[in-house]
Amino acid sequence: MAIFSQEEAQALMKKALSFSKADECEISFSGSIGGNIRYARNSVSTSGSVSQTQMVIASAFGKKQGTVTLNEYDDASLEKAVRKSEELAQLAPENPEFMNYLDPQTYDPLNPKLYDAKTGDMPPKIRTDMVAQSLQVAKDNNLTAAGFLQNQGAFSSTMNSHGLFNYNKSSDINFSITLRTADGKGSGYASRDFEDYNDMDTLKLTKIAAQKATGSVTARAIEPGKYTVILEPSAGIVLLEQLYGGLDARSADEGRSFLSKKGGGTKLGEQLVDPRVNIYSDPMDPRLPTSNYTGDGQPAVKRSWIEKGVVKNLFYSRYWAKKKGVPEVPYPGGFIMDGGDQSLEDLIKGTEKGILVTRLWYIRPVDPQTLLYTGLTRDGTFYIENGQIKFPVKNFRFNESPVIMLNNLEALGKTERAVSGESFQSALIPPMKIRDFTFSSLSDAV
Repeated sequence: MAIFSQEEAQALMKKALSFSKADECEISFSGSIGGNIRYARNSVSTSGSVSQTQMVIASAFGKKQGTVTLNEYDDASLEKAVRKSEELAQLAPENPEFMNYLDPQTYDPLNPKLYDAKTGDMPPKIRTDMVAQSLQVAKDNNLTAAGFLQNQGAFSSTMNSHGLFNYNKSSDINFSITLRTADGKGSGYASRDFEDYNDMDTLKLTKIAAQKATGSVTARAIEPGKYTVILEPSAGIVLLEQLYGGLDARSADEGRSFLSKKGGGTKLGEQLVDPRVNIYSDPMDPRLPTSNYTGDGQPAVKRSWIEKGVVKNLFYSRYWAKKKGVPEVPYPGGFIMDGGDQSLEDLIKGTEKGILVTRLWYIRPVDPQTLLYTGLTRDGTFYIENGQIKFPVKNFRFNESPVIMLNNLEALGKTERAVSGESFQSALIPPMKIRDFTFSSLSDAV
């Protein structure tokens, strides 16, 4: 049994806590159940199901902490794990940044869209049919497919000796597909994830990837330089997550961040990017539902991070907030960026000359002080002229900062859900039209 009910999880953790003799004890309990299919070269390579749980017991004496992980939950195993965590805590050095475990918290109700029981219990036949549709597109178009489809239901819960308790259930189905032409010169990619498997259309996504693959075969080399680009959400997300993932107060305060000011201080409250940029988190948004509590157990709330281009909030860990004497601001479960009312096609039609970028990958930092990153385009890059896609172009290496990028913003499309190929995290972001995007050299990537 991988999905424990709230009552079952609570009873088991309460039993484990009853064995504690530490100053403080905290227990995290989680599990998941689901299945997957992986395929390559137009045939299934693996198909399986996973059912797993784990409990993490953390005991603390003063500022010394020890942790033990287990997946056997009889009384003897629980008591043994608690004793071992206490033993490890006594042997550990003091952690000067240790924070006492949280007191009881008040949480808003969970987003009803966070968990769909059918998705966690999805029959293998449905997965098989979804993959069969995808493979048929590849075969019909003389393309070679490599893809992965996975569904799962999960639960997560925390309890500690101060009386804190939280619990949630979530579900997820994710799909990614890469298609290559027979000669290896064309490639296309698509990916999505949802909470409800009924929202997943592997046939539509594979057709999109197929169009990119067949359309990118005759790629021409053009000179690197600064171009107007249209970034599809699957491309833009890998740069945007470097921006919103870097809104950390401590690194800014310590002078290690693009948010640090020369001579001290941070850019909190200052204009950072174009006024059309609004980035926020909202656990109740039905398009991107997230938990009602954060990773450290604090309540998750709707919060603005960048509003009209101005930095409105930074993440403050419990330790750093206490050190600075400010309220804690935990890292959220998801990010949303407002968009406009234009479709991707509208953005293309409104472009005299530019480049459509469908995917960026192999993202690596160059300069944290300016948030400069490098990486490559791949899986279909196209030249735009007079509002039309004219021909595919060879891939580029780019050097760009999302801060500079969002100051060179020309237009935003409609916000949609995207999955990062780098972190595998989801966000709601729009396609973006950017001027003076820097391509530094050509790449042999396909």
